[in-house]
Amino acid sequence: MVTIHITDIEAAINHWREREPSPDGVTLGPELRALAEVYALLIYHREEEADERGFPARAYAAWKAWYDTTPDTPCIAICSTSQGDEQCKGCGRTFEEVQRWPEMTPAQKRQTWRRITLLGEALRFNRYAERAVQGAGIQRAR
Repeated sequence: MVTIHITDIEAAINHWREREPSPDGVTLGPELRALAEVYALLIYHREEEADERGFPARAYAAWKAWYDTTPDTPCIAICSTSQGDEQCKGCGRTFEEVQRWPEMTPAQKRQTWRRITLLGEALRFNRYAERAVQGAGIQRAR
């Protein structure tokens, strides 16, 4: 099951709050309302993830608009999977994730991003963090 984590929904909500603030402090725009409904259900059911397949279309569109503003790939051009490592020392992805990246859905990519970020062991998170910042805007297609 491919899921969207609640922290990604929160990030999308904050994206839309900044982009289209409420005119009166109460009214929500359609994107915020759609995301807020999903978020509220997750909180109510004490869950951290929503199934990508069951995501309401308007909420998914709002989430996807936020997703499109994030770096697509964690690659920092130090790929140890090309040298036989099962997990890349540069970005933290597995060999399979590196190979399948172009065909993965946005939710699958975000699951990978979440895992490697929580681990924080890849070079992109320490020694070569500046590469991650410099390349964030130019690596959407890799």
